[in-house]
Amino acid sequence: MRCLRGGRLAALAPPTERVENDRHGRWPGRQLKRPAEASIEASTEVSTEVSNEASTEASAEASAAARPSEETMFQMPSSPERDRIRRIALGDAVYRSALRFGERPAVVDGDQRLSYRQLDAASSRFAHFLGREFPQGVQVAMLCANSADMLVAINGIHKAGNVWVPINTMLDRGQLEYILRHSEASCLVVDEEFCRQPATATLLAELGLPRVVTRGAPGAGGPTLAQACAGQPDTLPEREIDGDAPALILYTSGTTGKPKGVVHSHASAHFGATANLCSFGITERDVITGLLPLFHVGQHCVTLAAAIGGASVVVSRGFRPDEVIDDIGRERISFFVGLPMMYGAILASAKAPAADFSSLRACVYAMAPMPRALVGRIAERMCDNILLATGQTEIYPVTMSFRPREHPERDANYWGISTIACETAVMDDAGRLLAPGEVGEIVHRGANVMLGYFKDPEATAAAQQFGWHHTGDLGMFDAGGQLLFLDRKKDMIKTGGENVASIRVETALLGHPAVAAAAVVGLPHPHWGEAVCAFVVARPGMSCTPQELEEHCRKTLAKFEVPKLIRQVDALPMTATGKMQKHVLRRQFERLYAEA
Repeated sequence: MRCLRGGRLAALAPPTERVENDRHGRWPGRQLKRPAEASIEASTEVSTEVSNEASTEASAEASAAARPSEETMFQMPSSPERDRIRRIALGDAVYRSALRFGERPAVVDGDQRLSYRQLDAASSRFAHFLGREFPQGVQVAMLCANSADMLVAINGIHKAGNVWVPINTMLDRGQLEYILRHSEASCLVVDEEFCRQPATATLLAELGLPRVVTRGAPGAGGPTLAQACAGQPDTLPEREIDGDAPALILYTSGTTGKPKGVVHSHASAHFGATANLCSFGITERDVITGLLPLFHVGQHCVTLAAAIGGASVVVSRGFRPDEVIDDIGRERISFFVGLPMMYGAILASAKAPAADFSSLRACVYAMAPMPRALVGRIAERMCDNILLATGQTEIYPVTMSFRPREHPERDANYWGISTIACETAVMDDAGRLLAPGEVGEIVHRGANVMLGYFKDPEATAAAQQFGWHHTGDLGMFDAGGQLLFLDRKKDMIKTGGENVASIRVETALLGHPAVAAAAVVGLPHPHWGEAVCAFVVARPGMSCTPQELEEHCRKTLAKFEVPKLIRQVDALPMTATGKMQKHVLRRQFERLYAEA
């Protein structure tokens, strides 16, 4: 195979400021600094006006004066050998678990099973292949569905000291091309089924990107994973890997524009995953679901935690309730992670009444609130240890957790308390931390926060103002210290001088038995400024009029929160990962009242 142009992640700065990495994939010369620092430094040309600028500068000067100088600061000698002793590297997770639990199952993929010893050996072989074909530190993209092959390749990329760039398999050609070009990928690991898709095949031919084919036979434009690994050593490659070096670029779903490349280091991902072990009590005795796609941080953070702790992961391609029920009984799954709708589908299955759920010790849900009625059904039939896990691509999950069974008086939009990974606060626009009961932006800080956005220093600086990571979510702490999520900051509706949380109105609409999905947005209105407008999708075989839904909303909402328009649609605009694209609705109907 021939290696294309370098694709090294030289800095989180614009391409004109990037320089070549050294042979260890690090930043040479003036760029040999933590990527977050490089991003912030590159953003200093961006004009930012803060009301307390003078006091901030004074505080910074005082802080600098209080710090010891280089001449007086306590120093310890360093060397590559000493750095190797104490390094944090994601590829070491599987290697170390293989030393401790060699013959324990690491991955179950249908009839295929890999022990930790086998996963370690296979991923090391792939790492040696990458080391032979590509420089350390370059980006290796991946377009794969969940599989044992995928986990071999992911761990091989980490062991080689390369940067893993997972890509959503449901993206169209334009989005796929954008990520491959923007990420500067030097190689693509791809399932054969995607190589055979005409649009993808044409794109890959145009890009001329070297590829390794997973879950397939030879002849798909590159060697198979088995061919790449053949004849390679099964020992851990010796690489100099800095814990603060980039390890993965995760592209956001782009609900408002082009996706951003979120860069995490070995240390940020490892710390977040290790915190998950502690927060959820995961051990080598656990068997964990792999239902969510591994290209998504929500599943990767669970799978990485399993690798660090020596637990087993049962991977699935797609969600089929009956098959999941069979897996729980046959594999004795103990730790279930899924969306609320997955739990609902499992309990609605004809197999559910006779299913054996006795092995379950935890049922974790994410990405959507769970109705109180469904919580009760899960507790009664599956497991009564039910937890919400929240997070964000930019803050390697999990950041917060909520136990609905312990707080029956709190509604489904509570996020609970921080995990040990990070600190959480609520902040106003001037950077002032707010007291319980005050509404502001939810902010975090901790070792699991991203390094920054790839090649986007302005966005990085905006997200990291005042020494905290800004989520773009609005919320408040209640008197009991539990965090209540109110809305996305950009989705808060200002109508007639009042603030209306779109998610509160959506929750009311979803309480109607005929409503399957709902999206609430503010549309420009000549009198109200913005009008609360709802778009709903009816459940199959059911119907309801706008008047019926309006009366339903009046039972739980204040008068100013009740939608002024309710329109039924066949479907709502969504991203490939299932996130609502409210900006599409706003743009489509922005002149609704102007034309009325």
